Amino acid sequence: MVLSGTLGVFVVESGQPSFNVVFFRCVFGAVALAAYCLARGLFKHHNFTRRTFALAVLGGVCIVFNWVLLFSSYTKTSISVATVVYHTQPFYVVILGLVLFKERLNRHQAGWIVLAFLGVLLVADLTSADGKKGDAYFVGVGQALLAALLYAFATVIAKHLKSVRPELTALTQVLVGIPLLLPFTALGRTAGLGAGWAWLVGLGVIHTCVMYILLYASYQKLPTAKIAVLSFVYPAVAILADFTVYGHHITLLQALGVPLIVVAGLGVNLGWRLLPAGGRRTPGDKTAAPALTRIGEPR
Repeated sequence: MVLSGTLGVFVVESGQPSFNVVFFRCVFGAVALAAYCLARGLFKHHNFTRRTFALAVLGGVCIVFNWVLLFSSYTKTSISVATVVYHTQPFYVVILGLVLFKERLNRHQAGWIVLAFLGVLLVADLTSADGKKGDAYFVGVGQALLAALLYAFATVIAKHLKSVRPELTALTQVLVGIPLLLPFTALGRTAGLGAGWAWLVGLGVIHTCVMYILLYASYQKLPTAKIAVLSFVYPAVAILADFTVYGHHITLLQALGVPLIVVAGLGVNLGWRLLPAGGRRTPGDKTAAPALTRIGEPR
């Protein structure tokens, strides 16, 4: 999660447009992940079928365009604002479960979702926008929200890929991104890039290969509750990095929105009750709110 929080700095410091950044993240990430999978012998028993491979490819389309939108949002708003708004993804997962799979939405989940989007409105700071109010700023906020929606789609798809090693799924996704993004990539912009290449290589090796491996290893060892809590290290580090490196800070109004999103995210992940019971329950009554759908993994 700490590595995730530094992602925005690598993107901005590369000095490249978002399509270029994601394209080279896919290229260097694919090389690093392929080397890791080869060294671990993961290709021998990949468990891919036509269906799971097609789902992995579809998830890859969602993931790479999610990155494009998020990285573009960094430059239109700030790393802090984009990251906090992006952290509404768990609520989209709940909503998609409701729409696509007819899962039940209880009033506690609905309350947390409303609270989270109230936090989004505060973080977006529609009144002052931290001195950046304008069309570009609001487009950036919208891009972060759309990026979160695409990540939610990828999360829902990933639920059907449990038979495939996550490292192989991640490798498939970045491989999909290479031909998909090539037509949109301005390769001429890399001429004379110099030190910018180090930031792009870092995005592929550190923030794609190493970070994914650490995350997937931790999921096998930690209960869901701890994963949910630790996932909010990501926006905290992003806000700190944005302030330390670029001097960007969130306003008091935006600061009020951050805990709303954090608490609402924990509430949805951990199944907390937000609203009082609607009536008295008799002994043995087990009509409690339905169990939550497990929220998708953080980046």
